[in-house]
Amino acid sequence: VQLQASGGGLVQAGGSLTLSCAASGLTLDYYAVGWFRQAPGKEREGVSCISGRGSIYYKGSVKGRFTISRDDAKNAVYLQMNNLEPEDTALYYCAAVSAPGRVVVCKQDGFDYWGQGTLVTVSS
Repeated sequence: VQLQASGGGLVQAGGSLTLSCAASGLTLDYYAVGWFRQAPGKEREGVSCISGRGSIYYKGSVKGRFTISRDDAKNAVYLQMNNLEPEDTALYYCAAVSAPGRVVVCKQDGFDYWGQGTLVTVSS
């Protein structure tokens, strides 16, 4: 099982980035997928999660700015990030857990498979 996160980069405040999480070795239809981030000196936190049924969670500070979506045909999940703020600077990870037909809590403890991080840096 592999999750490949990509799309990070350096952007000015107010800019946009789209992160992609491509999966291999599993079929995402039956998985909940989450985006997590970890800033220097801080704990990893759940940013947004989407269940196999399409139920979505957003961390409060990203609501209205970030959009998570999934393309099961491409076995991928995306995180569109608009109006980025310096506080969004972090290493972003995608993760997955087998959860057919159920909603999961968007916390790292509940996820089994992790991709490598992709760095997002937002300059002020």
